[in-house]
Amino acid sequence: MARKPPGAGLRASPAALSGGTLAAIIGLDKNLRAIILKQMLNQSLALDLMFQALADPSRRAMVDRLCRGPASVSELAKPLAMSLPAVVQHLQVLEDSGLVRTGKLGRVRTCHIEPRALRTAEQWVNERRTSWERHLDRLGDFLAEEAQTDGGKPGHSPPRKPGHRRKP
Repeated sequence: MARKPPGAGLRASPAALSGGTLAAIIGLDKNLRAIILKQMLNQSLALDLMFQALADPSRRAMVDRLCRGPASVSELAKPLAMSLPAVVQHLQVLEDSGLVRTGKLGRVRTCHIEPRALRTAEQWVNERRTSWERHLDRLGDFLAEEAQTDGGKPGHSPPRKPGHRRKP
């Protein structure tokens, strides 16, 4: 059986394109598909870990402090109402999420913020914000257009379906 060249059959329905068929149509081999999928899942896992780490107010306070510069574990523990072992556990969560890295020099463990991880979370939030701003801009344009077609009449509402009553 002859193999179809990449791009052949692009008129397939969206349902027919699921399950790897799209990848086959555009010419992605199995290894490349696996690499792309793995990268997507890793990014999703990294974001999940970051947001899970930031869900706790104590860890957010530690991140806020570290944004001003490096700090020792004992410095991070001072303003928090918890034991030093609890602070270390919270720092481990922040390290596992990639938000914080620590280094030990002698007896002092110093913590640093990891800006790249914060940029990843910021980028994810900004993508959603931009999308919603576009949606709201379109809604604003639609409402402005509707107000112009109504002649700006106050209290004007769209026609109701027959038999539909307005609730008091």
